[in-house]
Amino acid sequence: MDRYGTDVLAGDWNVPKRGRAVEAPADIGQVVEEVTADWCGEIVAVDRDLHTLTLEDRRGRRRTFPLGPGFLLEGRPVILTAPVRKAGPAAPTRTASGSIAVHDAKARVARASRIFVEGRHDAELVEKVWGDDLRIEGVVVEYLGGVDDLADHLVSFRPGPERRVGVLVDHLVRGSKESRIADAIARGPNGPHVRIVGHPFVDVWQAVKPERLGLRAWPSVPRNVEWKKGICQQLGWPHRDQADIARAWKHILSKVGSYADLEPDLLGRVEELIDFVTA
Repeated sequence: MDRYGTDVLAGDWNVPKRGRAVEAPADIGQVVEEVTADWCGEIVAVDRDLHTLTLEDRRGRRRTFPLGPGFLLEGRPVILTAPVRKAGPAAPTRTASGSIAVHDAKARVARASRIFVEGRHDAELVEKVWGDDLRIEGVVVEYLGGVDDLADHLVSFRPGPERRVGVLVDHLVRGSKESRIADAIARGPNGPHVRIVGHPFVDVWQAVKPERLGLRAWPSVPRNVEWKKGICQQLGWPHRDQADIARAWKHILSKVGSYADLEPDLLGRVEELIDFVTA
């Protein structure tokens, strides 16, 4: 008998008892354990945009965790990743805006006229729904970073009969700062060549129908709270920094497949601007 046992330095003592974690797709129906929360359940949902998965335990309770390390699959440590997407359907016969699709059509040389929107999210939403139409019409969409500097942008752009400008403004309601800016520009020298329209929503996020996100209505956010962070907080989404806000918007935008996913108050305004700059 060996009184002192085997050599403790023999073999690779750095290897964890359960082995090293390997990447594995988070397929729906798999049962995994989240080790830090000691939560075991079936994968019932995976959200690529928010980079999360939802586990349902045997009592029917659900909890959401970030994709990545910290899981056990059949007792082995794994780094869960979003599953591979399946091949998409055949090319659609209509564009996302409802127009007849023209496949393999080349984009028209850009017109001198432009459409301005307030922010990046507005531009991305317009591109997703009306992008095919705008390329055929040769209309470029630019974002301003806010409506406060619209007058300065117009001075630089120099609108005219062949250089029309359409502007989409958030929260364009009577008595608002945005409405005062729009009225001043309409009375100015550029007025005949500029069309400013808007929707009543605080932010373009609200132009997406809440039902598409499983909501009855968009939550109300107090005036002293930054609106997008407040929305994320009330919906239980990460909201610590701008990267979290960007992921939240990506998730919302993923729910938009066509004009049918948007509120009519936005649809009519964008169509009006396209007609104005292409007339």
